[in-house]
Amino acid sequence: MAWVSTSSAVSGVTFKDIGYSTTDATQTEVDFQVTREPGTAVKCAVKALDSKFAVVGWKVVDIPAGEADGTADGGRTISQRAVLKTESLSVSGVVDSCWIPDGSK
Repeated sequence: MAWVSTSSAVSGVTFKDIGYSTTDATQTEVDFQVTREPGTAVKCAVKALDSKFAVVGWKVVDIPAGEADGTADGGRTISQRAVLKTESLSVSGVVDSCWIPDGSK
């Protein structure tokens, strides 16, 4: 757990997979949450996997900078849904990584 905390402090962004649904052999939806400082734009790489853990879909999702708000965490956490085109039936969808792009806060 200490590594995760240290990693989070260094990168400034964390993510959590919430779920996925496979529409058919050509599409998967991945739901996830991203936590970052308000005013910071983030990019996340999301992937869909088949039963052999091969990547069958991949997408980089742009998450715009958000405003601080009156929620419990001040607008740091945002929920996202990524729709991925797949080359065959997926059995899983996950976030591979998230990062703050160069030139962002």
